[in-house]
Amino acid sequence: MTAPRTPKPARKKPESATPAKAVEPREKASLHPRNRHQGRYDFPALIKTTPELAKFVIINLYGKESIDFASPDAVRVFNRALLKSFYGIAHWDIPADYLCPPVPGRADYVHFLADLLASGNDGEIPRGAAVKVLDVGMGANCVYPLIGHSDYRWQFLGSEIDATAIAAARAIIQSNGLNKAIQIRQQGNRKHILLGLLESAERFDLTMCNPPFHASLEEATRGSSRKWRALGKADPKRKLPVLNFGGQAAELWCEGGEARFVTQLISESAQVGQQVLWFSTLVSKASNLPAIQTALKKAGALESQVVEMSQGQKQSRFVAWTFQTKSEQQVWRQRWARTS
Repeated sequence: MTAPRTPKPARKKPESATPAKAVEPREKASLHPRNRHQGRYDFPALIKTTPELAKFVIINLYGKESIDFASPDAVRVFNRALLKSFYGIAHWDIPADYLCPPVPGRADYVHFLADLLASGNDGEIPRGAAVKVLDVGMGANCVYPLIGHSDYRWQFLGSEIDATAIAAARAIIQSNGLNKAIQIRQQGNRKHILLGLLESAERFDLTMCNPPFHASLEEATRGSSRKWRALGKADPKRKLPVLNFGGQAAELWCEGGEARFVTQLISESAQVGQQVLWFSTLVSKASNLPAIQTALKKAGALESQVVEMSQGQKQSRFVAWTFQTKSEQQVWRQRWARTS
């Protein structure tokens, strides 16, 4: 199986370059080489660190130890065990019915973003507190900042609109002594994503986002139903969760769905383009890419990339873009060297 490659840097163009096309998607591959979740899990070791996981371990159809991913309690405790065993997160929990994402896929996004920074830094990943990352819509789970700080010691600011999610994320941060590494800020205007959020003097090397993928609760529910059928879980005798990974409204759906959210994110990013080196967002549906590329061109992005990812049978991707010229990017990178 071919290992994922570092995203290709865009070709050099004059400072007045027109927006670049996205790089060609890479061939299907496994998890990122630096992803800690390669191969099968050692369930005895996980149970040793998180004893409550034991009651959720099952033997799957292939005779291997696993958990029942149709059980929200099992998924939550499994995430707790992974975060404790692999990232040293001693205390982690989220409120019932809030999004409980798969940790390996979240880690992949972080590692490919690290490659994006390295691609313009002579192949070296910048590490430490000099690198500032904005997690747009962090959620109650706080997973991206936990992984990014553990693996690269980056500093994070998480934005969120939901008060319950903010309280849950803050409890995770405080209970693990990460107050200096991870901060939270509420977006007070639900109609905006970035506007009104950043202070004028703030600079971020990266932004990342897991946008609401669906246009309605009904669409989200249909998606989960299809997944249960594909996994052979659709047993009429069993009451399955409506949403396979949980999630509140703002975490899963918005008017216009993913395409509208991402195009708004791009539009707003142009207004704070000099405060961020690379913006990025996950894109669940490849069919949304043409509209996203059109929005990037309209916004005046100087470079953009589409980075394909793969977790088992699941294919995903993120789009990254910048408003920084090549010379401005070089100045930005010099700051990493001064503060490393």
